Amino acid sequence: MPDRPDRFYVTTSIAYANNRPGLHTLYEVIGADALARWHRMCGIPTRFLTGTDEHSVNIAMRAADEHRSPRDFVDEQVGLFRAAEDALRITPDRFIRTTDPDHVRAAQEMVRRAHANGDIYLGTYEGWYCPNEGFRNVTDVVETASGTICPNHPDVPLQWLTERNWFFRLSAYQERLERWFADNPEFAQPEHRRNEMLGFIRGGLEDFSISRPGGGWGIPFPILPDGRDARQADGTWDPAAGTIYVWYDALINYITGAGFPDDPAAFARWWPADLHVIGKDIARFHTIFWPAMLWSAGLEAPRKVWIHGWLLAQGERMSKSRGNFLDPIDFVAAFGSDGARYVALREAAFDRDSDVSWDAFTRRYNADLANDFGNFVNRTVSMAGRYLGGVRPDPGATEQSTLGTAWPAAREAFAAKLEGCLLHEALAALWEFVGAGNRFVETEQPWTIARAVKAGEEGAADRLRFVLGDLVEACRLVALAVAPVMPDLAPRVMAQLGYPYPYAADGNGGPSLLDELAWGAHAGEAGSMGAAIPLFPRLEIEAAETATGASVEVQE
Repeated sequence: MPDRPDRFYVTTSIAYANNRPGLHTLYEVIGADALARWHRMCGIPTRFLTGTDEHSVNIAMRAADEHRSPRDFVDEQVGLFRAAEDALRITPDRFIRTTDPDHVRAAQEMVRRAHANGDIYLGTYEGWYCPNEGFRNVTDVVETASGTICPNHPDVPLQWLTERNWFFRLSAYQERLERWFADNPEFAQPEHRRNEMLGFIRGGLEDFSISRPGGGWGIPFPILPDGRDARQADGTWDPAAGTIYVWYDALINYITGAGFPDDPAAFARWWPADLHVIGKDIARFHTIFWPAMLWSAGLEAPRKVWIHGWLLAQGERMSKSRGNFLDPIDFVAAFGSDGARYVALREAAFDRDSDVSWDAFTRRYNADLANDFGNFVNRTVSMAGRYLGGVRPDPGATEQSTLGTAWPAAREAFAAKLEGCLLHEALAALWEFVGAGNRFVETEQPWTIARAVKAGEEGAADRLRFVLGDLVEACRLVALAVAPVMPDLAPRVMAQLGYPYPYAADGNGGPSLLDELAWGAHAGEAGSMGAAIPLFPRLEIEAAETATGASVEVQE
């Protein structure tokens, strides 16, 4: 079993609040939520942060096009994100917005510290600017027949800008970053992403802009060009100082969410972050720019950054601008919150790009949930009720049980893969045990043993209780183990098995999950089985698959 930390602080990247969310945006949030729930259920003090990135030229332009204020526009978008996350049972300890007052203070304090440390200076930027993503190096744009494009936002016209800005001395941290990567090989993972970041560092680091001119939509830059405080006598900010560049502002949310700078005690408890979960397109910002920014301010770098791939639709990246994304509300309506979370994390690898489709998600749901686990629980509860009068049977001793002998290895593999951020492999390992349970049913054939009991065959009754006890225990263990991924499932299964469910809706409270995942943890406790209620109705695709509108019909 992996070593247990004394606390766990996990974050996702903050979503760009320019449009309604897609499943591809919330994929990492589902994964981070599962990791947070796992640690909570293991009794580890846990803090989970997610939220929205709300300052950019593009958002201001979108709002102006709709004759609205930027704040009114982002408030509406944030409402859509919150609704989607609620539908997916996402339970952050804080949903942070970069418009939050404490985040404004944190961003300005980081600028002041970098300035006091001599790490920012005035310079002139000339080059491409993507309204959706910011300044782009010449190596980060693509020349096409129709012109120069940002590869991440090919439909957004690039702007050629010449601006006088404040720059951060990233080049001054070249050697320290190289040492950091060498001394902390787990910092940037998976390994192939770490190697990409190392290659970028070794290619030579360039200073980057951290401000934009003017007093528009953004956090006011706290320092004037002559070094004076930009706050005016009336408490407002001098527009001559400009605003903090959106990427510099956005990264700082992770320390704001830990208490910086307002709550030193909370910050000392939660920082450095144990895990940032982010997409591959923003890996440089999180693994190179961010540590240098923190060091400049006298703060520690995060302990680990996990870089996942993209969800692809027929080989093309899912995105709102391309219109090939899946709506999370529709997704939950079709698969249920548990089913949606499971198929997203099982069908898409958490360490690389994955080509996904509505049809593939449906097949995964039917195979793993309706057929394998749902059928396994239904058969077990039905047989225990029919053959034992609803009295819950005890499992056999681990060494005397086929399933009891197999469980420890399955539990170890599941925990190790989960805590190693290979969530798809963790679920695969657990479902191998589900498969073993279904094979055990076919091999032992409890219905045949029940006929032998009726016939008065000696030892048949004990054998029946032994077999059904092992099946009940296997159902209990799988339901509890998968609870971080499928939080609504475990209470339903435990009720059918006649057990209480001691955890809160977010996974807090209750005994250590690791203790509960011991084979026979509740052997000897009397109990009665509940009614067998189907968990996962099979789904059928009703219409041809489309990127956003595949419909499904629940079959009873």
